Amino acid sequence: MQPSWFRKDIGYTMKMNEIWGIVLAAGSSTRMKRQKLLLPFNGKTIIETVISRAVPALQKNITVVLGANREEISKEISKFHVKLVENRNHLTGMLSSVICGIESLPESSEAALIYLGDQPQITTDVTFKVINAYKKSGRGIVIPVYKGKRGHPVLIDMKYRTEIKQLDPQKGLRQLMEKFSADVHEEECGRPEILRDIDTPVDYDFETNKN
Repeated sequence: MQPSWFRKDIGYTMKMNEIWGIVLAAGSSTRMKRQKLLLPFNGKTIIETVISRAVPALQKNITVVLGANREEISKEISKFHVKLVENRNHLTGMLSSVICGIESLPESSEAALIYLGDQPQITTDVTFKVINAYKKSGRGIVIPVYKGKRGHPVLIDMKYRTEIKQLDPQKGLRQLMEKFSADVHEEECGRPEILRDIDTPVDYDFETNKN
């Protein structure tokens, strides 16, 4: 019997500690004016939905980066076997949460998928497509796209671990893609959801009315 992390349909066996997911859940939700990750979505909260859709691909290899409302969020996701880390610098921007998540990963990790905590619409198949593209393309950065537009989750090989820590916080991960553009693979996923996040009440109403 194959182990649970074997994917026959995409043709490889994922080694333990090889690929991790980093869920960015540290934001203050200022535009929503309440903690959006705790809002209901399809019978769960937004953050629960994001994690539950990553679990089939990554199992326990998931780190959640917390900041604002960390106690409430950690309580909400306590049923999941995930690693929780606190980003005390979350007000400085998203890159600080990415770095915090990467610093928490074991040295043996090969790559990390960066998830936005406010994208519960992204289905599990997108994660598998990105991982499969990473294995097949040989590229160090894999970005899911929809009709040529880049979305999430982005996969980054941990050979860039040190490079990421040196990026300009104002420009974020975009700098990495620009500097190492020859190592970027874009994977068409056929999913417009990879482009959408939930920032405002209007966004939330749109996404919940679709489901």
